[in-house]
Amino acid sequence: MTDNDYETAPTALDGDRLSQVLVALFRGVLHRDSAPQLWQGLLNLQARVRDYVAVLGLELILDEAEGYAFLRQRPRDPDAGDELPRLVARRQLSYPVSLLLALLRKKLAEHDATGGDTRLVLSREQIVEQIRVFLPETANEARLLDRMDSHIKKAVELGMLRRMRGQEERFEVRRILKAFVDAQWLGELDERLRAYRAYIGGTGSDAAAEG
Repeated sequence: MTDNDYETAPTALDGDRLSQVLVALFRGVLHRDSAPQLWQGLLNLQARVRDYVAVLGLELILDEAEGYAFLRQRPRDPDAGDELPRLVARRQLSYPVSLLLALLRKKLAEHDATGGDTRLVLSREQIVEQIRVFLPETANEARLLDRMDSHIKKAVELGMLRRMRGQEERFEVRRILKAFVDAQWLGELDERLRAYRAYIGGTGSDAAAEG
């Protein structure tokens, strides 16, 4: 072993950091601003992380510019034989939550176009007003707001929104939303919103109300 080999060989400390990074990724999305030390560890050990998760049929999605990383099931190769068991579960979202994420993604694109602050922070009232015009009308305002809060809570659990510390009524729109609602999808958003309106105006009204 040469001196150079000795200097670049993995250390026990690297092993600990790799474990910490992998655990964080298996738990969900890793954000640069939320866990700067883990984020730096991921950047330093990125190649090893990719090799490790590839054995499990996963791939690392890392966006250094936006500051987020997560694991995704690797697309199935039809020529590879038996498919590996799925480690990253698919999430079936309700209509209102899907709609909320779409509207937040559109708001994020509009915010980015202004060239101002990189963070988009919205109040609960602003979020509610965005989505309520697409939902069936109801005379029970309290019940509607309860449902809105449950949809917002789901977006928080998914990592698409983050409550501002000390400001429970304000939320930051997380930039990882761009990875799940891409530019092409966003370009078709107006058409999708028309479909949403048709959905709540037709037989889907009851389902939307229950969501």
